[in-house]
Amino acid sequence: MVDITSNKWKEECGVFGVFSRTEDVSMLTYLGLYALQHRGQESAGIAITDGAWMDVNRGMGLVNEVFRHQLPHMENQYIAIGHVRYSTTGSSLLANTQPLIANYCGGKISLAHNGNLTNAAEIRRSLEEQGTIFQTSIDTEVIVNLIARSRKSTIEEKIIESVAQIKGAYCLTIMTENKLIALRDPQGFRPLCIGKTEEGSWVVSSESCALDVVGAEFIRDVKPGEMVVMDDDGLKSYECVKPQKRASCIFEYIYFARPDSTIDGQSVHAARFMMGRMLARESKFKGDIVISVPDSGNTAASGFAYESGIPYCEGLIKNRYIGRTFIQPTQKKRDTAVRLKLNAIKEAVKGKSVIMVDDSIVRGTTSGKIVKMLRKAGAKEVHMCVSSPPIGYPCYYGIDTSVRKELIAATKTVEEIREYIGADSLHFLSLEGLRASLTTANPDDMCYACFNNAYPIEMSKETVTGADKYVFEQRHK
Repeated sequence: MVDITSNKWKEECGVFGVFSRTEDVSMLTYLGLYALQHRGQESAGIAITDGAWMDVNRGMGLVNEVFRHQLPHMENQYIAIGHVRYSTTGSSLLANTQPLIANYCGGKISLAHNGNLTNAAEIRRSLEEQGTIFQTSIDTEVIVNLIARSRKSTIEEKIIESVAQIKGAYCLTIMTENKLIALRDPQGFRPLCIGKTEEGSWVVSSESCALDVVGAEFIRDVKPGEMVVMDDDGLKSYECVKPQKRASCIFEYIYFARPDSTIDGQSVHAARFMMGRMLARESKFKGDIVISVPDSGNTAASGFAYESGIPYCEGLIKNRYIGRTFIQPTQKKRDTAVRLKLNAIKEAVKGKSVIMVDDSIVRGTTSGKIVKMLRKAGAKEVHMCVSSPPIGYPCYYGIDTSVRKELIAATKTVEEIREYIGADSLHFLSLEGLRASLTTANPDDMCYACFNNAYPIEMSKETVTGADKYVFEQRHK
């Protein structure tokens, strides 16, 4: 199956967890996952425990589809973790949905993961040679097995020993029979924050927007390399892995996160608005109207209009009732899919010089179709602005990216891309402009590898040459 927004980087995943003796943890987790739906639309799951038993309800599709008939329920349930998935390792199959649950000598454990391990193949091979049996083709199961095989005495020690062996990007929510545990990799690639409700329930979430939905007050972000443990004694903090040079994913601010989230002290909305302002300053494009490619280009487009003084208006309408997995991978149906997803407003663009703002160009195919659509609707000129630099390199840290040869910026110059998509002019935000768009976060704390090839984690040759989300399914073929 093919996502009809194939021109975009694909979301990673979203995780959520609740520890509460007074509130319905299953319902809170359901609401939290709803708020994180933008981070993954392939599958969803919720695991719960009452202190003795542990159960999970998982399924393919959106949150409301998976839990259409019933949420997981237990009498006296007081811990829950949830997950929404876009697959970055392993196929989009029911067997690969999360959270995972395992029984081991220390009891029961459930785990949900956002990120991508860069040494998962090596660890998995070693575990298999020692007799470990894997039921999935996702790197998350590697972490579960490392924890289960640890000979340390406490769950905290088991986790610390296990994550010392893994590399890459990971935010984990882990549930035992009596604890909710969350941790973040030592470079802080992916976001994770802590909240607390008025009734005293502890909440962890990939983004702060989900805290708002469940009525939790934002307490703080989980620090890189930190593990937090929530139980009846409150919250405890451990240095799980020694923190390293920060390398938070810049694409959280460009595209992935919801604009109403704040990540590591930086408002996503403020960053995107400033990206639009920087685009106006750099490009100096003149036109009659500014439009966005909805929804991810909206905030940057409004920033461009604010800086340039050119009116912002709706030029493209997005159909929000289109499923993401029903389109078959044929070119004709992909073209139809774009028309189903977006349509131009003829009265807004006819006879106008249009400045169109989007967050990124990956393959260029969808951008070209949108430019053609605007011209057919009567646009006199189409000038495209992109609120990120050209993407020329793959990501290995939890984003489903193409191999490099499929990235249009890896093989074409900006002028060649402009010609390919059919725009009258094209401007990508410079790396300097992107850095300047972070109004409160330190730009030196970001990962820009997909733009400049400066990967913060040295990767093995196997990781680079075998960087395929289906690596655990193809290696025995």
